[in-house]
Amino acid sequence: MDQDFKDIPTTTLADVLGRAQVMDIGIRPLWAGAPQVAGPAFTVQCPPGDNLMLHAAIHRAEPGTVIVVESGDLDYALAGGNVCAVAQRRGILAFVADGLIRDLGEVRELGFPVFARGVIPVPGAKRELGTHGARVRCGGVLVAAGDIVVADEEGVVVVPADRRAEALEAARAKLAKEAAETLDDWEAAHRARIEKTLGELGFTG
Repeated sequence: MDQDFKDIPTTTLADVLGRAQVMDIGIRPLWAGAPQVAGPAFTVQCPPGDNLMLHAAIHRAEPGTVIVVESGDLDYALAGGNVCAVAQRRGILAFVADGLIRDLGEVRELGFPVFARGVIPVPGAKRELGTHGARVRCGGVLVAAGDIVVADEEGVVVVPADRRAEALEAARAKLAKEAAETLDDWEAAHRARIEKTLGELGFTG
């Protein structure tokens, strides 16, 4: 896990980076209780119905990376239990896939985090080339190799590599401010802000 981001929630990163860096709600943890993961992206693009490039990626991605997959369809599984087991054994942190997997029970038992659109029992083929290392679109977000991917039960946020230091500094500052604020402080500031906005909009109820 990228040590700098290991304790930063996706909610904080979403506040800092904005909506454009947050994957859509279809990219979810596929089993309850999956741990937070944070690491550089190893990007994979698979053609429709084919999973060859993801299967190749588990032997090429470095330990500590998150494999991020752009899939061409939602009709076939990109990976199953054995692929996830080998990825885990090789030190890959997680799969984040704009697609589907299978063997969810095995994956859950392994404790291997997969953030994806769902499951299907039908395997994909292994006949066509895609890409490794190119920019991909996953969950509506463009992801480049080396971008930091942070995923937890709230969702998946992509920190562009060239914004890494900026995002980390802003996130830490936000967390420190929140830690120093009591609920009473938050409530008072929140109410004042809401009432001010209501008044500006002419609400008198």
